[in-house]
Amino acid sequence: MSQVLVSVEAVSKSFTGSTGDELRVLDSISLELHDGEIVALLGRSGSGKSTLLRTIAGLIAPTTGTVRYRGKELDGANPGTAMVFQSFALMPWLTVQDNVELGLAARGVAPAKRREQALAAIDLIGLDGFESAYPKELSGGMRQRVGFARALVLEPDLLLMDEPFSALDVLTAENLRTELTDLWSTDNFPTRAICIVTHNIEEAVLLADRVVVLGANPGHIRAEVAVPLARPRDRRSPVFASLVDQLYDLLTGRETEPAAPGPASPTAQPMPAASVGGLAGLVEIVDADGGHVALPDVAAALNFEIDDLLPLVDAAAMLGFLDVAGGDLTLTPTGKEFTTADIQRSKQIFAAQARERAPLVRTICTALASSSNGNLRAGFFLDLLRRGFSAPDARQQLDTAIDWARYAELFDYDTDSDQITADPAAGIFPRAVSG
Repeated sequence: MSQVLVSVEAVSKSFTGSTGDELRVLDSISLELHDGEIVALLGRSGSGKSTLLRTIAGLIAPTTGTVRYRGKELDGANPGTAMVFQSFALMPWLTVQDNVELGLAARGVAPAKRREQALAAIDLIGLDGFESAYPKELSGGMRQRVGFARALVLEPDLLLMDEPFSALDVLTAENLRTELTDLWSTDNFPTRAICIVTHNIEEAVLLADRVVVLGANPGHIRAEVAVPLARPRDRRSPVFASLVDQLYDLLTGRETEPAAPGPASPTAQPMPAASVGGLAGLVEIVDADGGHVALPDVAAALNFEIDDLLPLVDAAAMLGFLDVAGGDLTLTPTGKEFTTADIQRSKQIFAAQARERAPLVRTICTALASSSNGNLRAGFFLDLLRRGFSAPDARQQLDTAIDWARYAELFDYDTDSDQITADPAAGIFPRAVSG
């Protein structure tokens, strides 16, 4: 067995919401990171990937559980890690060399020694000749190379990378992935293991020896998938394609835990961050392809990442327009009627499905029907939502529900008065229309 560098033991992380309630981001996560491996943390938005990475780095303390580096429990920053960020995080007033020397200076390394080490790291990452350049003079790919050099010059046991390629164009990202793989295969690569956060399935299979799939709300480990492929990896190989399909299945599949009896609550089944037009467009695409498509094919054809499409998939599934089985999308009879009907009939179908199947829309409709005049303040619902979401997420949940309800002509929202008002035309709020 290879040596365990970092162990995460039953780690949970919660933050305090605006109302003083607990917002759990990570739930009982246990994980080991070993010498000689690349591990990918794969999950959709809200799965706590970046929070887990920062917990491993010792930048965030767990609420419960422990993180150990080489068997010693962390009580601050992890001395065996260095991090590469999505946003590059360079100091714009410093040159490339000065940026790379930052961590060494913080460690008290003598100027001559840190200059020698920084130049070696700059050369390793392919930026020799740009030592005196400033970040504003560099392309995105070159700036990320500086980020790599700044981390690698510290010679960490574990290199942590938080979606390091997602801010780059497709060709630059592919080039950097290839170079990282090549460097990893050399004898002089100055780190013993890598842990990378990503929402890109192919990236995970290209880079990792092991993929840890996280579920969301709160973040928890759903599965670990080994990648038994030699490097460099061929995207066209049957094993590669099979692994990609398996990970799509895990990311799009429903949680296996049994649901609580009765209708789901707005916090247990959140509103997907999808507009009516976006989810309707996805349903139309599935209909145009004969009623059955593979999600990887749709993502490839539209040049979207999985995180871009999953909210639309979740929304269409929530409303009963699509059946989702792993990475396969199948149009339901209700979805067929919705996408082929005229606009008024489509609205009626959408309204019926939203009232029945979208918990927050259903809750607001029920509350409005019970009010004396069909009006309630939006703040009432925001206060309830903040018991399960952060303040920005609660606002997004309510905004999505209002967007769906406006299209369905169920209720409306007035920004000036902060009032949500039942639409009398819906005919479902007798107390609201009687006065």
